[in-house]
Amino acid sequence: MATVDITREHSLGKEKAKEQAQLLADKLAQKLDAKCAWQGDELTFKRSGADGSIHVSDSDVRVVVKLGMMLSPMQGMVKGEIEKALQKYLA
Repeated sequence: MATVDITREHSLGKEKAKEQAQLLADKLAQKLDAKCAWQGDELTFKRSGADGSIHVSDSDVRVVVKLGMMLSPMQGMVKGEIEKALQKYLA
């Protein structure tokens, strides 16, 4: 099992960062065909072969994605897509 773990600082405030995290989650859900749900300041997502979370705090956003054996070879691509999305949504 491969894990992608990325933390990015932001200066948006927690509520705006949560709105942006939702946009990121929508993109992930579309690309990964995942189901998403908020629990407090953490958005969790799950699909066959991958699951993870987006945790939003006052100063940063942390994205953790665990890839199953079939998706592990895509770890680099998934990490790159998440980094691009974080840069876009947290700018």
